[in-house]
Amino acid sequence: MNQISVAHFVRPLAAALCLIALGACSALRTAATPPPAFYSLDSARGAVSAAAPAAARATAPATAPTLIINPPYAAAGFDSPRIIYVRENHKLEYFAHSEWVDPPARMLAPLLVAAVENTGAFRAVVLTPSAAAGDLRLDTEIIRLQHEFQTQPSRVRFTLRAYLVDDKTRRVIAQREFDAAVPSASDDPYGGVVAANRAVQTVLEDLSAFCAGAARSARMEK
Repeated sequence: MNQISVAHFVRPLAAALCLIALGACSALRTAATPPPAFYSLDSARGAVSAAAPAAARATAPATAPTLIINPPYAAAGFDSPRIIYVRENHKLEYFAHSEWVDPPARMLAPLLVAAVENTGAFRAVVLTPSAAAGDLRLDTEIIRLQHEFQTQPSRVRFTLRAYLVDDKTRRVIAQREFDAAVPSASDDPYGGVVAANRAVQTVLEDLSAFCAGAARSARMEK
């Protein structure tokens, strides 16, 4: 077989092998890099007052105060969309391909409004920025929202610090730190997200009762 005939067969074979190799590399890259998954904090659990229908909400008395809610802050490390997990104390790690759709503090704001509003302890509950004037102000800070793997089963811990302030005198009339730890059904991001939603809703229930009680106490003092 002359050189021309050999080249006639070798070149197509080499090209085919190159295409197969490129396809294999592409498949390996696809398998090694899954698409990102995005999760939310919401009131989907349904058992929380924040998800109650409007008809079931308590009616606020005419003397009830108006509450202004400032957007929540977040402690350093918890102010991004990255989902945090902890295997060692003081060391925060992040899931590589799973994120919140928004920073938790931003997702928490409307949930705070809905939960406190449904107590019926306030004439109105308004999220800033707003032109509305208020009698009381609620300031909150996310201290931690993390999937903890130091225990079995793993769990998600959510800690929120809250201050209720007289908006006219700037005096703090009540403050409290809320903490909830909920076991995760699985040691993966989705299991942690489900547990995180339950932990957030537990804290919202406690926070709502705290705000309502403080508002009633402040009203009785006047």
